[in-house]
Amino acid sequence: MNALIVEDEVSLAAEIADFLRKENYICDVVHTGNEASEMIAVNLYDFVLLDLGLADYEGLDLIDEIKNSESDAAVIVITARGDLDDRVKGLDLGADDYLAKPFALVELLSRMKAVARRKFKLESAVVCFGEFEMDMNARLLKCGTKEVDITKKQFDLLQYLVLNRNKALSRIQLYEHIWGNILDDQYDSNFIDVHIKNLRKKLAGYASVDWLMTVRGVGYKAEF
Repeated sequence: MNALIVEDEVSLAAEIADFLRKENYICDVVHTGNEASEMIAVNLYDFVLLDLGLADYEGLDLIDEIKNSESDAAVIVITARGDLDDRVKGLDLGADDYLAKPFALVELLSRMKAVARRKFKLESAVVCFGEFEMDMNARLLKCGTKEVDITKKQFDLLQYLVLNRNKALSRIQLYEHIWGNILDDQYDSNFIDVHIKNLRKKLAGYASVDWLMTVRGVGYKAEF
């Protein structure tokens, strides 16, 4: 999934980004509110990790911008502010969680996974569809008792379709959430088609993939 890290402590921002990238997240990093505002306006994110204490911008205003835009990003506030009013204001504006500094990176990851489960209305990290079972925490796909051998990016692509089950996703949405942001003049829609074709072929070696559907004129969806 795709995350924007808004943090003016450069070393902390880099530490968070390095950690999340190892956990298969795509990360953009900015250090000012103005940069964050520009990125939010033009890019799609699953998460915004937001420091409220920005020198050039009121962090609470950024939450308001996110929630009043077309973005469906989940916002986790990460800040040294201990003031209860700020915490309450952030949550009232639509922030999904609040994490006070200092914090352990594993706790941040755990909270992101919990927020994702709420956002996508999952009861657990294990989702069943067709004859397949996906464990999102263990990053494991099984068909019956057999482990399905797919690449990291194929898992990410399938996971995003499964999370957004029954929802048609455009090729650009899939690209940005799995491979990161790209300029329109660099985008090739066939890129996603090829990856879906390869994914279908691999999964079909285990069981039917009738649930992985092409939506004409839009893109793809997992329907179950």
